[in-house]
Amino acid sequence: MSDGISQRKRDHLDLCAEEAVEFSTKTTLFDQVDLVHDALPELALGDIALETTLLGKRLRAPLLITGMTGGTDEAAQINQDLARVAEDCGIAFGLGSQRAMLRSPDLSYTFEVRAQAPTTLVLANLGVVQATSMPTAAVDALVRAVAADALCIHLNPAQELVQPGGDRDFRGGLETVRRLATDLRVPVVVKETGCGISRAVARRLVDAGIRTVDVSGAGGTSWVRVETLRAGEPAATLGREFAEWGIPTAAAVLAVRDLGLDCIASGGLRSGLDVAKAVALGARVAGVALPVLRAHREGGAEGARRVVERVLAGLRMAMLLTGARDLDALRRAPVVLGDSLRAWATVGDGNE
Repeated sequence: MSDGISQRKRDHLDLCAEEAVEFSTKTTLFDQVDLVHDALPELALGDIALETTLLGKRLRAPLLITGMTGGTDEAAQINQDLARVAEDCGIAFGLGSQRAMLRSPDLSYTFEVRAQAPTTLVLANLGVVQATSMPTAAVDALVRAVAADALCIHLNPAQELVQPGGDRDFRGGLETVRRLATDLRVPVVVKETGCGISRAVARRLVDAGIRTVDVSGAGGTSWVRVETLRAGEPAATLGREFAEWGIPTAAAVLAVRDLGLDCIASGGLRSGLDVAKAVALGARVAGVALPVLRAHREGGAEGARRVVERVLAGLRMAMLLTGARDLDALRRAPVVLGDSLRAWATVGDGNE
């Protein structure tokens, strides 16, 4: 069993690192967000404060290396290296899906990063379908095994429907989220995997007791596209048909901004300016994955660190150029939205 899981994880890493796996026509719509320039910011670059909190833990900057991998020797090295980068930079770190660990406990070592990141906010990760089949105590044991501070429950029906051998039954997911939000000893984050969270779904999550979501919108890595590259027919044809499916990341952030949620904005963020735009739209932190993975493949931990440092430098510059001393000020900064993003912003939840 572990051989099959490990091969899938190796495929995912190789495809993401080397192939065209990003959306080709749909963008994050951050290109439809303009921040207003302040030519008299009355700030020094050293005045800019990036500190924030997420899930009760202090971060030196509003950034999360989102969950990518696990289940292979290479994945273990990637997780350990990136967790060390997160520790050094004072940002958060997410593990990849622990489904591999659940099925094959001998793969647990590939998810163990606490030694490299003793103070980092570490997020465990489990699919909602797998969590639905597990008692709360078993989910808790999975979180404890990696000494995580919170659990991400990931939603990925589009990916699963294309993935060879993927899940086909998604019933009971909301009740599972409600159960874990109530009974699990650590906070629960609900995240998508590149197709976005709508306002209607976000409202249902709030009603289920969720306080933090990772919208993981469209415009970055398309996991439908990744699985299409692995699939035979007829799944590959379906994958090509749905390769551009999803809610753009900027639209998803806008959709949840007034629902009382802490929003993690991930899905196609590639720069500090993207992060600044996400925060200005209402996100608490931003998540990055593919650029860090590819930098690690090319330059190891130091390559990944350079990407993180570049993103944070861009965020500081954007904040100074908008006159925002801290992240709260950035969230109050004026923004100009393009027509497509404003159209997405009119989508309600069916109850308005």
